[in-house]
Amino acid sequence: MYQTAVHSVSQSGESLAELAYRQIEEMIVTLKLEPGAIVNERALTDITGMGRTPVREAVQKLAWEGLMEIRPRSGIAIAALNPQDFTKVLDAREGVERVLARDAARYGAALHHKRLQEASEAMSFALASDDVSSFLVADKIFDTVLGQAAENPFAARVASPLQTHSRRFWFRLQRPGSLQQAAGAHRALIEAIVTRDPDRASSEAATLVDHLRTLAP
Repeated sequence: MYQTAVHSVSQSGESLAELAYRQIEEMIVTLKLEPGAIVNERALTDITGMGRTPVREAVQKLAWEGLMEIRPRSGIAIAALNPQDFTKVLDAREGVERVLARDAARYGAALHHKRLQEASEAMSFALASDDVSSFLVADKIFDTVLGQAAENPFAARVASPLQTHSRRFWFRLQRPGSLQQAAGAHRALIEAIVTRDPDRASSEAATLVDHLRTLAP
């Protein structure tokens, strides 16, 4: 019923649970798993091609992040999507995003810079081909590398579910020009991090959140 793909730009060394999580998360973000829908574990194993154990671990993580609700004896509910909640997500996200951007500019290593630049290039390619799905994959990689480069696992753990909720709202609320604006905001933030400018990186993170606020009802 639902289809997804394992993208070549995925991170290496993923466990089966991480791979299942990434696939299911992507389907939730892109609304292939519709808000409010009820699914079961068997359906998710069929969709992902994974066994019960990695799927169960992925579902538990997604439930903790607020993207699913496990309902004993009735299935697994995909979280509702109320556009009015987008502002609440962004209010919670802005402060921690600025911390991550600032610290990534301070502490990021050459490997992080390389992966951030690859994410930037992937976003540019997605923009040129008007490929929203590919942009979201690159955005997920950017968020992951941002958390690693900042060397602050506490902030990264707080930010991760908020970033996923933001992608889901963005996908639902995007309008003409949104992809171009989002790609530009990410490129500016990546440049500030790579050039090791903490103050500018923090400011560009706020600019990115400001762009997302323009989509909120």
